[in-house]
Amino acid sequence: MDLIDDPQDGQNAPEFTVTELSGAIKRVIEGEFAHVRIRGEVGRVSRPKSGHVYLDLKDDRAVIAGVMWKGVAARLTTQPEEGMEVVATGRLTTFPGQSRYQIVIDDIKPAGMGALMALLEKRKAQLAGEGLFAPERKRPLPYLPQIIGVVTSPSGAVIRDILHRLRDRFPRKVLIWPVAVQGERCAPEVTRAIEGFNALTPGGALPRPDLLIVARGGGSVEDLWGFNEESVVRAAAASQIPLISAVGHETDVTLIDYASDKRAPTPTAAAELAVPVRAELLAWLESQGARLTRAVTAGLGQRGQRLSDLGRALPRADTLLEAPRQRLDLVAGRLPSALLSGVQRRRVALAEHGGTLRPAALQQRLRHGREALDRVSARLDPARLQERQARRGQELDALWSRFDRAATRQMERWRSRIASADRMHETLSYKATLDRGYAVVRGDDAVVTTRAAAGQATRIEIEFSDGRITLGDAGATDPEDAPDTPKPKRAAKPRPKPDAPEQGSLF
Repeated sequence: MDLIDDPQDGQNAPEFTVTELSGAIKRVIEGEFAHVRIRGEVGRVSRPKSGHVYLDLKDDRAVIAGVMWKGVAARLTTQPEEGMEVVATGRLTTFPGQSRYQIVIDDIKPAGMGALMALLEKRKAQLAGEGLFAPERKRPLPYLPQIIGVVTSPSGAVIRDILHRLRDRFPRKVLIWPVAVQGERCAPEVTRAIEGFNALTPGGALPRPDLLIVARGGGSVEDLWGFNEESVVRAAAASQIPLISAVGHETDVTLIDYASDKRAPTPTAAAELAVPVRAELLAWLESQGARLTRAVTAGLGQRGQRLSDLGRALPRADTLLEAPRQRLDLVAGRLPSALLSGVQRRRVALAEHGGTLRPAALQQRLRHGREALDRVSARLDPARLQERQARRGQELDALWSRFDRAATRQMERWRSRIASADRMHETLSYKATLDRGYAVVRGDDAVVTTRAAAGQATRIEIEFSDGRITLGDAGATDPEDAPDTPKPKRAAKPRPKPDAPEQGSLF
């Protein structure tokens, strides 16, 4: 494409479509910048569901857009984060859809040790703010685990050191989950190993461990970076099995050390934390057994001595039995004569009573008993009993008739008294007086009994036997002094007859 020097000749310049011009620009930029390395600070980072990563690289004067395709982003050891200083390697290209240029990143790494440490501190603060490093989340280690799970490389010296130390201290069953301990595969494999051990069923065909050890030998910050990844830290914090981290040497500190339940300075120290020393336990058991034997022996000796002391204070058995023996001998000597005298007394008593037991006396007693039985039998004659029952029934009927007559007379007397009281009530009621032509006069809601009170009332109400009427403004004028001109009459307002009698004047 040639440049046009004379603006006046622009009418003769060739015409390009937008697509043709965008493609020409794309070829120029990709041809000139096929491979570039850019150092800058990571700005905006976007990770859509497609797996690609979109970000901005910036310095104090300019910004360039960058894109990492899904395959490249999955291979990265260190994922880019906002604020990280990085060195990105890739090629420049254009995106015609938005008329912009961008760098397609093939590799991205932190720019030096300072950037890595800054990223580490930022991630540490973020995870600590979520409470993943809180002491109350940490679980105590089992005293003597039956099965120990080890997450490490199966070919390194670390696993040999752990197995050797466990065999020396207290042999236990060990399950090894082989993982890569550095590089881009380290973080995902360690995460899957921790989650896999936790997913095992206790007591299953492959039993679930009682304790986990995540171990690796020493190395640089870049070598140990996989144990600083967020996925590894979250898996260690979420582990239901107590976990010991033994990553690097004593001076090496990774984020998994803060999330684990216990940190060991070396893998060998992790094995020492996992199990006690068997010989020390046997020695302790022997010492405890010896103490128990000595305590039992001393206790028995003390109780035996106490028993001997109490025994000396007690009298001898022969002394206690001397008096009972003498009493037994004395009673034994008196027993024959006592038996003979007893038998003799009973013979004399039998002879005395035997004289009265003649046959005639017995027959007389038997005759008296039969006569008494006959008298009682005569009293228990069924006919006499039925006669007595009939007589008692007649007496009961007579009593019931008397009760019925008395009750009837009492009810008649009560009815007579009630009727008399009702007649007296009607006689004393003022309603009967109203029926004879009298009336009750009220003025201003009060009974009027005098002519003066009637003259002062502003409103007069007269009650007859069949209702009430109300007269309007009566005034204070005497009826005799009123003019001859008749006053207009107001219609009488019937009022209901009250249920209860009221006090009033009768005239």
